[in-house]
Amino acid sequence: MATGLESYVNHTVSIITSDGRNFIGTLRGFDQTINLILDESHERVYSLTQGVEQVVLGLHIIRGDNVAIIGELDDEMDSQLDLTAIRAEPLTSVVH
Repeated sequence: MATGLESYVNHTVSIITSDGRNFIGTLRGFDQTINLILDESHERVYSLTQGVEQVVLGLHIIRGDNVAIIGELDDEMDSQLDLTAIRAEPLTSVVH
């Protein structure tokens, strides 16, 4: 998996963790156990009653054993989203 992550370095990524959290930020680095370093990051918290809350985190490290999925985010498309209008159930934990 590490070789696939090299193409994401210095790009905006979305990370979903096994405990159901969604982090957005610029991937600055990673190690052999897929611990991830995000810069300019925030967490998106979903709700059925109000829009998506964005919690600013700044520089953030995510443990590799907690990463469920990672993907590159299209900055242009993401900037066009009206997060205040999006209603969704919060993500749940990944069940193995």
